[in-house]
Amino acid sequence: MTASHSASQPSIWRQIFTKNMLLCLYTGFCSGLPLFVLIQLMPAWFTSANLDIKTIAAFTLTSLPYTWKFLWAALLDRYFPPFLGRRRSWIFLSQLGLLAILAGFGFFDPIADIGIITVLSVILAFLSATQDIVVDAYRREILSDNELGLGNSIHVNAYRIAGLIPGGLSLFLADHYPWQTVFLITAAFMLPCLFVTLFAQEPKSTPIDKSKPFYMAFVDPFKEFFSRKGVWGAVGLILFIFLYKLGDSLATSLQTKFILDMGFTKSHIAAVVKTTSLWCSIGGGIIGGVAMLKLGVNRALWIFGSVQLITILGFAYLASFEYFPTASIGSAELFKLGIVMAGEYLGVGLGTAAFVAFMARETNPMYTAMQLAIFTSLAALPSKFLGAYTGHLVEAFGYYQFFWICFFVAIPGMLMLIKVAPWKASES
Repeated sequence: MTASHSASQPSIWRQIFTKNMLLCLYTGFCSGLPLFVLIQLMPAWFTSANLDIKTIAAFTLTSLPYTWKFLWAALLDRYFPPFLGRRRSWIFLSQLGLLAILAGFGFFDPIADIGIITVLSVILAFLSATQDIVVDAYRREILSDNELGLGNSIHVNAYRIAGLIPGGLSLFLADHYPWQTVFLITAAFMLPCLFVTLFAQEPKSTPIDKSKPFYMAFVDPFKEFFSRKGVWGAVGLILFIFLYKLGDSLATSLQTKFILDMGFTKSHIAAVVKTTSLWCSIGGGIIGGVAMLKLGVNRALWIFGSVQLITILGFAYLASFEYFPTASIGSAELFKLGIVMAGEYLGVGLGTAAFVAFMARETNPMYTAMQLAIFTSLAALPSKFLGAYTGHLVEAFGYYQFFWICFFVAIPGMLMLIKVAPWKASES
């Protein structure tokens, strides 16, 4: 971006409706759809089959490939099929696999075939994590530093909007059609992603020096990061990445199960929660993008993180009612649910947008895929391991106390902003 272009300050709408921002919309949607199948649609499927809460909570371990994706990120940087280029080739192959598995889930029984479903879910998570590695690198390579805040805000909110398919439309369909039909329709939403991947432009990327020994592809990104930040600076940044999203990640890990246990039906979730969430996600994308253009990433982390923290208490408020008899649920109960979920989608969407922009800013262009994979894996690591035990916490303390625990767990990450992203620090 030239100095004259910067000085002219084009309108926010002109900045949003550019090719790069529309591609961020695409990267967010194709990344979000398979993940939300795992964390929202699968628990609903299992709940309808009367699987117990411990089994459903333990199923979150199938998403561990998201945590360990940095282990093969360097391979995706160094090797790639030649037909679509370094980034799009891997994206296309991942999306083909995701389409096949999503379509195939409905042909199995969640009780009799739980072993097969678990294996397929791990493969789904692996392919989805692989796609995430490459689309994260793709997005970083097409965006200038000035576009990072807005671009990542659009990506994150498109990511969450994608969750309205498995977490909204699919749940509504599940009340009226067999699960086989539900999964086939859900899988069909991957088709537009494949189409865009085929025709999008391959970005310019820093070439990999293949003359170096293979193991250096893993060593160099770590070496560069610790050299640039210093040992203690790097350790502090890693700890911050661990903690910033931990509280809300734990709070939302059993979101669908919690809402169903409160007495709401799958149709309630589809009609009220997801409709409300759609508009809040769109609003959050616009607000987040504009705010980061004006405030910068550091201040956005403070403001959006505070909103994210407060919205956890919305779940505690809803849990304080303990249970709504399904037959007596009316507009008042649906209003409470809608308000809580609207706040959650707005707050968490804003916090994630700033967080992803921050992580992208901390990478070196030469090691984009590897370093972003490391950062996002670190962010997911605590919630993935601890998420498997959330069912035990709920059984021991109940939902109300559980959400208060999540609130206090979120505070240390906010306190680390004092050192990691000071309010008054220059971001130039």
